[in-house]
Amino acid sequence: MALNPHIKDWHGKTLWLVGASSGIGLALAKLLHGLGAKVVVSARREELLNEFVRAHSGSLALTVDVLNPLEMRDAARKVQACAPDGIIHMVVYCAAYYQPMQATHFDLAQALQHQRINVEGALHCLDAILPLLMVQRQGHLSIIASVAGYRGLPNALAYGPTKAALINLTESLYFDLSPLGIGVSVVNPGFVNTPLTAKNNFPMPAMLTPEAAAQAIVKGWSRGRFEIHFPWRFTFWLKLLRLTPSRLFFSLVRKITRV
Repeated sequence: MALNPHIKDWHGKTLWLVGASSGIGLALAKLLHGLGAKVVVSARREELLNEFVRAHSGSLALTVDVLNPLEMRDAARKVQACAPDGIIHMVVYCAAYYQPMQATHFDLAQALQHQRINVEGALHCLDAILPLLMVQRQGHLSIIASVAGYRGLPNALAYGPTKAALINLTESLYFDLSPLGIGVSVVNPGFVNTPLTAKNNFPMPAMLTPEAAAQAIVKGWSRGRFEIHFPWRFTFWLKLLRLTPSRLFFSLVRKITRV
């Protein structure tokens, strides 16, 4: 049973993608523009946003720093103002930060930077958009988390906890917003070929392109899913690992990752 309204027609809908200068966010922006949506892209790198706008007529770029709540609130108002019907139909938080980390090489500054961009940035997005969504009593809020948030994993000492926080956050948001007619979804990708995963020096099974990831996400929205995870041949096994006892979990992960 679908937990959200099915989104099948994107024509005329105004969408705000935060963190859309590269990776999954950029691929989503391109796909949704091609499906007829009015796409607003945000990130810090203005030149990359402007490059997208030049190639995609009718789109809009708003440069923001997700760590600045005033910039986020101002951008949200501008997105609403540019919407032909005054409705923001979807907001997607795609911004993310990742550096591999182990406890043997703990870096406090890096760990806190993960918290700031992945979690604090998402909260700034909520602060900017929730008042508008609750007034319009429609729309959809989607947050890109990761399968790294399912359970603790090697090299994910800083990254994994932030994605676990986003999964938990989105579940709580669903309880509060779905009765108001606002859709909520969390996206948990496996490995996607982006600038973030390029930092890994270990084998990454079932790697997808950003374009394939974007297709999977839009498919999930069209089916009204709350959690959108992919590729299934990879995420299925990770979901099983969530249910295993700790002794078996640690043994299996060590054997698989050779860490």
